[in-house]
Amino acid sequence: MSADAVEHFNMHDAKTHLSRIIERVQRGEEIIIDRAGTPVAKIIPLRRSVDRRAVGSLAGQIELADDWDSPETNAEIAADFGLSA
Repeated sequence: MSADAVEHFNMHDAKTHLSRIIERVQRGEEIIIDRAGTPVAKIIPLRRSVDRRAVGSLAGQIELADDWDSPETNAEIAADFGLSA
């Protein structure tokens, strides 16, 4: 099978081996599901624009003002939403 070939699974095999198919898709493969020999669905990996799996993944990318969590700032935000702090 060439690197560009997409593997096909019939409906029964797809249901039986869904977890394995999803693992392959997560690794970047595309899979076609056939019903009665006719392709009916294509499973492709989702491409995340930002991968934020770990705590601190935005470290060094965001700057907070020194007073970002001050009582005054919190009161201003509460007022913006019609709440009292």
